[in-house]
Amino acid sequence: MTIASLIATPSELTDSRTNKTAIVLMTRIRLARNLAGRSFPGWARPAQRSDILAVCREAVAATAPMKRSLNVAVSELSDLEKQILVERHLISRELSGSPQGSGVVISRDQTVSVMVNEEDHLRIQVLRSGLQLRKTWNAINDLDSALEERLDYAFSPTLGYLTACPTNLGTGLRGSAMMHLPALVIAGQMEKVVRAVNQLGMVVRGLFGEGSDASGSIFQISNQTTLGEAEEAIIKRLSGVLQSIIEHEMNARAKLLEADPGKVFDKVGRAYGILQNSHLLSSGEAMNLLSLIRLGVDLGVFSESHRSVIDRLFIEAQPGHLQHAQKAPCEPGQRDLLRAERLRSEFANLARPDFSAAGEPRN
Repeated sequence: MTIASLIATPSELTDSRTNKTAIVLMTRIRLARNLAGRSFPGWARPAQRSDILAVCREAVAATAPMKRSLNVAVSELSDLEKQILVERHLISRELSGSPQGSGVVISRDQTVSVMVNEEDHLRIQVLRSGLQLRKTWNAINDLDSALEERLDYAFSPTLGYLTACPTNLGTGLRGSAMMHLPALVIAGQMEKVVRAVNQLGMVVRGLFGEGSDASGSIFQISNQTTLGEAEEAIIKRLSGVLQSIIEHEMNARAKLLEADPGKVFDKVGRAYGILQNSHLLSSGEAMNLLSLIRLGVDLGVFSESHRSVIDRLFIEAQPGHLQHAQKAPCEPGQRDLLRAERLRSEFANLARPDFSAAGEPRN
């Protein structure tokens, strides 16, 4: 399987017609695992890294979910291919810059990705569209068990799974949800939400994780604690926090509509006009405009059928995907032209907003 064929293969993460969740775009659970008796990636010599890569790639490819998968070393990928995988959240930015001896195995439907020799020997992740914590956990737990039959994990009876970073000790589990929170951003309440979430042992990051911006009012909320708490307890606690954030976002939307609907509709209408007529759009600006259109879908201003279009454009408007579609690397200025052209074309076929149809915010 190649990157081109992977992109061409349908995935619930890029075609969200089955995702009816207004606020949660994606659920992800990641497990950090290491092999017993082997140096962690940061300490391993090149020959050791290559050996670990070969062992892990073979074990992962032998599991049921990874049949006919994309199974590659990072060194085999071009810079553009790595960027595309980062934009799809299938590899981390850290893995894309890893030295020799790193790789990734990605399932055909792009819901499972196993990174080899990132910070740990294995970073196993399962992704699902919408809010599906339980289904995601069941899938990754099954895969982890299948891998543990083939690989000898580094495990301590007192500390749990051993990891390169102490913050991942114990379960090695990081659960997260990618959430669309435009009303909280517009109302200036995100800082308060971030503080409250931090006090509950959770962390809020931007679209592409640690150190990234929250483009398009999209935030990743995940657990911080992995040691001293069982997997089921982590999932339950994270689920409670996510439900609370959903309620806060819904309340913020209702209050905005009650207090000043004209302000909200003006933002949505201006976004629609710019996307229909602009000739230069940066990645960040495009994400913010698409975010407002998605809010318009949630408010009933646009048809529900437009949701999957917007979610697809969140990905396709990213720099790597634009260059892949162009079949050539492009300078930032040229990408801004291409992005605007692409979005003009898409929005030429999108029905005009019907503000009279706006109703209660959809959950």
